[in-house]
Amino acid sequence: MAQPSSAQDDRPQTGPISGYMDFHFNAEDGTDPRLDFHRFVLLLNHSFTSRLRFVSELELEHAFVEGLVDAGELELEQAYVDFLLQRSLNLRAGMLLVPVGIINERHEPPVFNGVERPFVDTVIVPTTWFDVGFGVHGEVGNGFRYRAYAMAPLNALEFSAEDGLREGRQKGAEANVRNLAFTARGEYVGIRGLTMGASVWTGESSFAAPRLDSTVRVLEADVRYQRGPFEGRAQVANVSIDDAGPLNEAIQRLTGVSPNIAETLRGWYGEVGYRVWDRGAPRDLVTFVRYENFDTQYRMPAGYLPLKQFDRDAWIVGITYFPDPDIAVKADYVWMRNQSGVVRGPNSVNIGLGWWF
Repeated sequence: MAQPSSAQDDRPQTGPISGYMDFHFNAEDGTDPRLDFHRFVLLLNHSFTSRLRFVSELELEHAFVEGLVDAGELELEQAYVDFLLQRSLNLRAGMLLVPVGIINERHEPPVFNGVERPFVDTVIVPTTWFDVGFGVHGEVGNGFRYRAYAMAPLNALEFSAEDGLREGRQKGAEANVRNLAFTARGEYVGIRGLTMGASVWTGESSFAAPRLDSTVRVLEADVRYQRGPFEGRAQVANVSIDDAGPLNEAIQRLTGVSPNIAETLRGWYGEVGYRVWDRGAPRDLVTFVRYENFDTQYRMPAGYLPLKQFDRDAWIVGITYFPDPDIAVKADYVWMRNQSGVVRGPNSVNIGLGWWF
């Protein structure tokens, strides 16, 4: 049987129904502590034949949905059909995860350290990032994997100074595709313990403001390595937005407030982990430290000044304990800083339990 080649296919496949869940305790400076059942996710899979399969992912965030806006989210993050032709070339169409970065395609809690996902993978790369599209994927040579899709673009009128591209995701809801976006990722996994990847996304994103040409380009590179009890990962991501000045003016005419959108957003992080216990679950404990630097105001268009509270960096130290390979008990402390002399970056204590099946 022709086998697909994709980061998503590394999940445990125990049957047509699988999923993952996590809930968190978060205590951030200046706010009351919170308990949140953050995610309840079901993955439904079906193989029509040995060469035709369906994969879906339905996510409920924050336990319930009220008014679709006031509380919680219900999202169809994946729903696609794979046409498995051969090892080097397969077809895929439907609701797809954008293949950018380490976390966007592999965001289940047992596969990363830290209670929350890395800041770079939420603020610079807007994880979880998904939309409708179609494309190809496969594996060629000795350990080179690729994915390449045409997808719905972002909506530039929803960008912001604090969250960057995040609110611009159309999420497959009657998505405007006057101009298709294109994305691709390549990975090299031919050396044991090493994964190297690079991603690109480009799309004209100002369909809601036709006189603009706000093409968005995302470039990303990452590496992961594990040898014995040591493991590490690093990632860098850069976002450029054309016509950022006119885009700010267009949004200000609509809302009365300038969003102060940057023309360049940039972030990177490095993480090192050590397995204090390395005997397999239930004797499997990882300690880690991660440094992140992320700035949604890295370079501003002419006439605009950066908001320094959004030039941020953070140290995260913590532990991940695996009573079972598919269950992760996590705890960490976050030191957050920014370049503002007025707005203080909050520190936080976080505890979480996540699992998949």
